[in-house]
Amino acid sequence: MGLASIGTGSEGMQLCIFDLRRGQHEGQELDKILFFFPADLPFSTQLSVIGLSEGLITFTRIFSPEAACEVIEAERHSHVFYEAEPDIWMVMIVEKSKELETIWRIDALREVLKEIHCLFMMFHGSIRALLDKEPGGELTRAHLYPFIMDYLRDFLVGKKLQLPSFRDCLKERRTVQMLTVGREAAIEVQTLVRTLESCAGNTSCSSLILFQDLLVSTTLSPEDTINLFTYAVLRLTPHALSSGASSWSYLRKGNSSLPVTTGSTLVHSGSVSEQFYGSRDTSPAGENRYRITRPLQHDKWFKGKDGFLITDIWGVDAGSSNVTTPTVWLQQTEERMYLCAYQYKSLTLILLIPLSSILSGEQGLSVVKQQLLENASLKILKVEEKLSKGWGGENAYHVSGYRYLLVDGNRDISRASPPGKVTTLTKESLLALNRLREEVDSEKSRAKWDNPGHDKDMEVCIRAKNNAWAIARITGGKELYMVLEKANETLLYASEAVEKFSNSRPMEEDTTKTEEEEFNTGPLSVLMMSVKNNTQVLINCRNNKKLLGRVRAFDRHCNMVLENVREMWTEVPKTGKGKKKALPVNKDRFISKMFLRGDSVIIVLRNPK
Repeated sequence: MGLASIGTGSEGMQLCIFDLRRGQHEGQELDKILFFFPADLPFSTQLSVIGLSEGLITFTRIFSPEAACEVIEAERHSHVFYEAEPDIWMVMIVEKSKELETIWRIDALREVLKEIHCLFMMFHGSIRALLDKEPGGELTRAHLYPFIMDYLRDFLVGKKLQLPSFRDCLKERRTVQMLTVGREAAIEVQTLVRTLESCAGNTSCSSLILFQDLLVSTTLSPEDTINLFTYAVLRLTPHALSSGASSWSYLRKGNSSLPVTTGSTLVHSGSVSEQFYGSRDTSPAGENRYRITRPLQHDKWFKGKDGFLITDIWGVDAGSSNVTTPTVWLQQTEERMYLCAYQYKSLTLILLIPLSSILSGEQGLSVVKQQLLENASLKILKVEEKLSKGWGGENAYHVSGYRYLLVDGNRDISRASPPGKVTTLTKESLLALNRLREEVDSEKSRAKWDNPGHDKDMEVCIRAKNNAWAIARITGGKELYMVLEKANETLLYASEAVEKFSNSRPMEEDTTKTEEEEFNTGPLSVLMMSVKNNTQVLINCRNNKKLLGRVRAFDRHCNMVLENVREMWTEVPKTGKGKKKALPVNKDRFISKMFLRGDSVIIVLRNPK
């Protein structure tokens, strides 16, 4: 049963997707509409909304051809624009609150639109490609309608549709939340990643590892990492499987948002959506028309007896009774990949394998899964144990006295106070912080056009009605937002508190970034290349011995695990008194595996010939 349409009239929220290249001739106006919510609005109303949006886009292009239309503020509504693909626009229209100063943060709503499009691309490809495949547009509508309606179900609380509001101002969509791990755990994770990606033989694979709802490791590009991380947290993590709901949503217990005003409750999708969208979700006959997968359906993922996550969303393999393995499309490699997910306790592993590399389909994937169970089971158990011991629970990143959000825009990483702690803030404090973020968003937008490519540093403070301080500091691509609710604090005290917080609580990921750069581009890149490419290195040691072997693991102190090592040294045979000194003799021996302390290493050479 799909999400029902909500009759809103002029109130609530409207969401539409349209193509400016279509419907240019009289009588073909409906062709440009690819999606509209609520779907039960009369077509005349839908065309009126889209016509106004199209006019606003055209008007703003006259004055600023290079700058896309982002937001138009009317007396009662805010119009949020996002150009998903060339000439394909997504527009969200939300009603302004008559009671509160500010509810919606426009950038947060735009991130919702971007998230919808990016997730759709990951599963179905681009909207333009679907239109080129079937110019009539029915195929595109049949994909968009159930996908977006399934997505919007995550915003339902009871029978109310609730969008990101001022209560969500200490969260940042389209970023990943990372788990900070110690060096020993990081080495174990690195070893596990190599084992995972070797399970498919010589095929170039990618992987993603999560602990709870936090990212531990990724070998994907930043954009692909965000998309897959978002989907994993929505549908694959242990919390998502157990609750059947998004595990990172602000809709979790104790952190509700203000509802969008709606004119009716949820009912089954009506004949209007059947007629217009041709969705298989709204009509049994539609299922035979197009084979539509719905990856965002709720309660469709389950953990199998072998630990692998399974779903029947992609159908059943014709040659057997086994379900079909899901596939995703990666932006970096521009190829479709099998998505194999494995779960052990709080650890979720995602292995991505190119479709082109598995010639025998599901049978070949079964071999890969068996290899994973045989080769990686002990390593998975060890990693989960180490991460669990170092994990402080839901309040691990709580800082007493502060409610904060840290965002590293250069790496799309964020960290925030736990949701349960944020709910202790008063409405006045959250409204002040939301207004503050609006001002920062506007200032960043102006700076982007005035001085492209250069981040603007700023610090802004707002005093709330309850005397709380809402403070923002932006420097070097990093953003810090804080709320201090202690009464009678002066601005000087608030500034000192921010300084103290910034100095004592930098984003722990900075250490990870430094080590990552050191491993990939610094002196330790010699060892990293040996690990990745399975090439030999020549190591000169303090005892005048040399080691020729392959590096399996290492740390920043040059402690190494070596395999297939040839140890070489020179000895001068002893001679009696009065005899001529003997010539040096070269000796060597073979060691299958050894551990080398870093303090005995003098020099490392790559690929000696």
